[in-house]
Amino acid sequence: MEYGIAFLTLLHVLIPIYWLGGDLGAFYSARFLIDPKRSVPERMMALTILNNIDMAPRTTLILAFPTGFTLAVAKGWLALPSIAIVAAWVAGLVWLALAWTVHLKHGPAGKTYKQVDIAIRYVVLAGLLASGIAGLLGALSLPLFIALKLLILAFCISIGLLVRRQLVPLFPAIIALKQNGATPEGDRIIKEVIGITTPTVMTLWVAVLIASFLGLATPV
Repeated sequence: MEYGIAFLTLLHVLIPIYWLGGDLGAFYSARFLIDPKRSVPERMMALTILNNIDMAPRTTLILAFPTGFTLAVAKGWLALPSIAIVAAWVAGLVWLALAWTVHLKHGPAGKTYKQVDIAIRYVVLAGLLASGIAGLLGALSLPLFIALKLLILAFCISIGLLVRRQLVPLFPAIIALKQNGATPEGDRIIKEVIGITTPTVMTLWVAVLIASFLGLATPV
């Protein structure tokens, strides 16, 4: 059993490692995307690398709950039956498969998958907020650190939704860059969008670090 808990702990610890590492890689790749001195093929390659690396934090965000939930039940912090763990993993893996489908399918072919993914994020966001607040108010029997981590995960999802909105002007600028080459106006839009999203993403990093600290400190 000790080895099982150690393995679960390792899985959950890997969440912030790959989350922050992937975000850092995407952040660094964006520097090449906005560099007007780079050729268009180089900048498009940077965008491809950015999009692929960004799947690390997107994957870990989805797996944060099932890994943490399983660990909480295994350690006795949550008194729930094994079927609850199975349900959490099935739901998490289905959502993960959907997220990867959105990543791999571009254009109209992926529109429906993207809409479903966004809808799931709002549902999960609402569920995490409700559970975290109920835990803080005593309506649910949750350790303090778990209630707080639920709220932080909800915050991370909301930040991800905000970033998606902030990135909207980027897509037509990228299409124009690919089709027509670099222009001062297009470069300005791309640089502005990256500049707007940077502090938002950094706020997300702080939230992940706080959640990691709570997981280590485990305040009751």
